[in-house]
Amino acid sequence: MPKQRVVVLSGAGISAESGLGTFRGPEGLWDTGEPNAHGDGGTRTVRVEDVATPSAWEADPAQVLRFYNERRGQVRTAQPNIAHRALATLEQGFVVDVITQNIDDLHERAGSSRVLHLHGEIMIARSTADPECLLQLGEQDIHMGDICPKGSQLRPHVVWFGEDVPAMSVAAELVMQADILLCVGTSLQVYPAASLVFLAPDEVRRIVVDPNIPESITRTAFECMAKAATEGVPKIVGELLRDTGIE
Repeated sequence: MPKQRVVVLSGAGISAESGLGTFRGPEGLWDTGEPNAHGDGGTRTVRVEDVATPSAWEADPAQVLRFYNERRGQVRTAQPNIAHRALATLEQGFVVDVITQNIDDLHERAGSSRVLHLHGEIMIARSTADPECLLQLGEQDIHMGDICPKGSQLRPHVVWFGEDVPAMSVAAELVMQADILLCVGTSLQVYPAASLVFLAPDEVRRIVVDPNIPESITRTAFECMAKAATEGVPKIVGELLRDTGIE
């Protein structure tokens, strides 16, 4: 009997539990997760329009690169948490496709073998001249003057606000093939990613694990678990694997 397909839609909440600050903070700010200059225990924030739009890149590419280099350093030191590892374990009994809104590589490092990044990958550089020209960064960062083989400046391989999301069509195909849809660490309020959940066939089992589930979701066919990813995901994964006879 072929394995059932689980499609996971993961958001910032699962990475936040590994110590990575969520991108969107209050008042449209990006939270760097670093201490601010006030010494009051708060964190430093950066305006979205200063680091994550095509116009920001045109105005001050060096600042954009500095911001993403800092973020990349945080990703390198972060470790997959128990929720990431549980999702990787789910492959023992299911075909698992992870569609993530996160640009870190924690799912891959936890062992998930099929990961689709909707918003790009911070560990990859992209040519400003050719979007198909991608370079793995490894331990390197991106600086002004770093060029692709075609001679053009490199930029982070991330989707900025106002840019198209090229992976949406692939993500939509995966969701339409799901037997089980598991949403983790996302409030399902950010579009276009949130629209994916409505593409699942009517008979699909839908589960959402997030401490802040909006009322609009609780009134739907979703099974809702208002818990952090590290608490809720291992429980859900354990139940799913037991249903297949795997302990």
